[in-house]
Amino acid sequence: MELWFTEFHSNDAKMSIRVDKHLHSEQSEYQRIDVFESPEFGRFLTLDGLMMLTEKDEFMYHEMIVHVPMAAAPDVKNVLVIGAGDGGTIRELCRYDTIEHIDMAEIDGRVIDVCREFFPSTTCTLDDPRVHIHVEDGLKYVRSKENFYDLIIVDSTDPFGPGEGLFTSEFYGNCCKALTENGVLVNQHESPYYADDAKAMQRAHRRIREFFPICGVYQFHIPTYPSGHWLFGFASKTVDPLKFDAERWNSLGIKTRYYNTDLHRGSFAIPNYVKELLAKS
Repeated sequence: MELWFTEFHSNDAKMSIRVDKHLHSEQSEYQRIDVFESPEFGRFLTLDGLMMLTEKDEFMYHEMIVHVPMAAAPDVKNVLVIGAGDGGTIRELCRYDTIEHIDMAEIDGRVIDVCREFFPSTTCTLDDPRVHIHVEDGLKYVRSKENFYDLIIVDSTDPFGPGEGLFTSEFYGNCCKALTENGVLVNQHESPYYADDAKAMQRAHRRIREFFPICGVYQFHIPTYPSGHWLFGFASKTVDPLKFDAERWNSLGIKTRYYNTDLHRGSFAIPNYVKELLAKS
């Protein structure tokens, strides 16, 4: 008998992955957490039945959410990561010796525990002395911060359930207040392809524009997310992501599998249909 994991990407489209083993399942205080083993993607994590990461393609997401803002704002010293219980974003941040302090606010401590057990390749730097883990709601955590962080990365789930509050005007306003004058906000910006995802993208973009004069979107490819075409938002009071020093970043010698400085520039060149959706947001 074959086992398959299936996720609906819309009411009329779905993706299925053949599964060798169902390694873990539990209902935490906030969500259902499952870990599967598959021949194509290795181990993968789902929350409430939605794909969060796979061993095979997680590097695409984590490299792009970190290295784009770090190349654009190379003097970052204090970072806040909201969500990111799988540890992949923290792993990429810890590759920068210049970063002095990383706070991670993850609402569900069980996600961290499960990922430590089953995904050591992403959680490998959670014990770095610069990393400070706060098991609490990121929406509440950021409220008390002001003019402190050089970079805030919102590595959230989709805008419902535990992640719903991370797509509100209140949250983005608090992030703006928590950032320094040259600070950068990067957020998981959903996909432009399927209708429900596109609406969430437009809503997030509209709310971020209320607070940041520089507000852009960049794209990347990840096979296991709906449509494979996914976006991050880039927002700042002063930092233009395209006016960056490519030679300075390349001189760091950070070995990546997806990100490079040519791709950095190209990722902000988005298709016309996405431009039109953003213009209507």
